Formats: sequence, C-alpha cells, structure tokens
Amino acid sequence: MKIVVKVGSSTLTYKTGNLNIRRVEQLCKVLADIKNAGNNVILVSSGAIAMGVGKLGLSRKPDDIPGKQAAAAVGQCELMYVYDKMFSQYNHVTGQILLTGEDVNHKKRFQNFTNTITRMLDLGILPIINENDTISTKEIKIGDNDTLSALVARSVGADLLVLLTDREGLYTADPTKNPDARLIKCVQKITPEILDLAGDTAGTQGTGGMRTKLEAAELSMEAGINMVIASGSRPEILYDIVEGRDFTGTFFDASEGRGR
Repeated sequence: MKIVVKVGSSTLTYKTGNLNIRRVEQLCKVLADIKNAGNNVILVSSGAIAMGVGKLGLSRKPDDIPGKQAAAAVGQCELMYVYDKMFSQYNHVTGQILLTGEDVNHKKRFQNFTNTITRMLDLGILPIINENDTISTKEIKIGDNDTLSALVARSVGADLLVLLTDREGLYTADPTKNPDARLIKCVQKITPEILDLAGDTAGTQGTGGMRTKLEAAELSMEAGINMVIASGSRPEILYDIVEGRDFTGTFFDASEGRGR
C-alpha cells in the first residue's frame, strides 16, 4: 500500500512555535511501524516557518515575505534534523524534497520529481516533502501543503492520502461556534454544498484551512485516491485508518473517480 500522510503546523508545534515533542515522537514511531508492515510511506510536512519562529524567539510569524523566508530557512533545518533523528531510531532513512509552484507546473520538472521520489521509494527511503518556503513568493507558490499532498499522491499513484489536522474532520457547521455541528463520516462527491461547509480559516501557524483540504480531496478523488481528514492529536489513529478499522474522521470515497 502506498500512503501519503500530510501533517500541518498545528499538529507539529505548540502555539508558541516550539516543537510538540511528544506528538512528533509518536507520529514518527507510528509511521515507522506502518512502513515496517510493508507499506510505502511519504510524509508531506508543514512546520518550517512555525519552527523557525520558535527557534528565533519571535512572538509571532513575520508579516513580510523575506521574514517568513528567513524563518523557514532556520525552521526547515530544525524540522529535518528532528525527523532524521527520530526515524533513525527505527532504522529508517529519510530524504528531503522541497518544491515550488514552478516545479509542479512545469511538466518536465514535475516528471523529474516523480522519477526521483519513485526511485527513493525503491531504495526504501522515507521521503519528506515540503514547499520551498525559503524562495517561494506569490508568483511561484503552490499555495498550501494540502494541495501539495494531493499532487504528490497523484504523481506516485498513492492508494490513500491522510490529512492530519487540528479538526477531527469535516463538520456540518463550525464546531467551535455551533454545538449542534455533526461530524460527516463519509463524502462520496465534492459538491458545492460540501464546499460551502468549509467556513473556517487557518490557525496562527498554518496557511490552509478546511477549504484547501476539500480542494485536495477533489484532486485526489478525481484520480481515484481515497482521502481522510482526521485529528493529528493522536497519531495512533493512522493504524485504524490504514488497517480499515473504524475511526473518528471524514473518509472521502474515491470509488466513483476510479470508474471514470
């Protein structure tokens, strides 16, 4: 099974920007174990800017692009150091790939990326992918890692895409504002009504929101790839998702897309 897992900044860090050590340790342990079971695992990880903010001791994310890029340069080093150290404990080799919108939109460059990541998987490497925030500007930005994860899943022919976030899934309304909001367990088609449910915005450390996750679901489902939105607060939920057991989250069923 080929699995792409995307984790957002809110899953990896505290609001201070400092690393949530306990959660990241558990995430790496679970992903390593899933890989040990014979699955190919690709991790799309946000968090570079947030970790840079924490390491630099800033009170919040910079507003200017050069400031964000500087924070990303510092944070990306820290992020990969942490991942490499933690996955090494379970005898897994990691490799970093940083992309911009130009890499994704240019046919030959994206094919080069696909060739590289395919070879990495053949060699047993666990790829860790992020947008190259140190050089990305509005003109060449992919937009968010939700979209990036869906593009990665499509490029490698993944069986499953999992987005771990600060929400348990897609709700009928904003659960922080409406106590009657209900979790939607399964979505079989991205309709205008479904898109209208994405009324939230990104957190202080993130760039996306529920809207970008639904757009990622649409990209994945069109390619026949199932997708899940679930809370990243307990990385062990990945066991239930991968093994087909009941879990708390929203499952996006791509069976209709496979029939095209």
